[in-house]
Amino acid sequence: MLKDKLVRLRKLKELSQYEAADRLGFSRGKLSNYEQGTRQPDYETLKHLADFYDVSLDYLLDHRSGNKENELEHFKNKIAKEFPDVDLMFKDLESFTAEEMKEIYEYIKFKKSQKK
Repeated sequence: MLKDKLVRLRKLKELSQYEAADRLGFSRGKLSNYEQGTRQPDYETLKHLADFYDVSLDYLLDHRSGNKENELEHFKNKIAKEFPDVDLMFKDLESFTAEEMKEIYEYIKFKKSQKK
């Protein structure tokens, strides 16, 4: 569900509701209502949330994709898109959790920034 994805995405960014709301230009109460499912965002707000969390509108709206596998795919795709020169030659990518794949992404991002 959308509310669960919003909470999970905010936590993946390691933000409190206050921090995320501030960066989004929302009140904390408004973000809280979206995360609790008591209020549904309009289309423009959905686009803003998708941009902020670096996910597609399809991801936010697809009720089937609210699981850890989709988060794993999100980070695999993010690595492939942002670092096309990095070859993910892991034998069994599905053995990684979404959190581990996020750590891999963050590490690659860090190492790439060191080379600049």
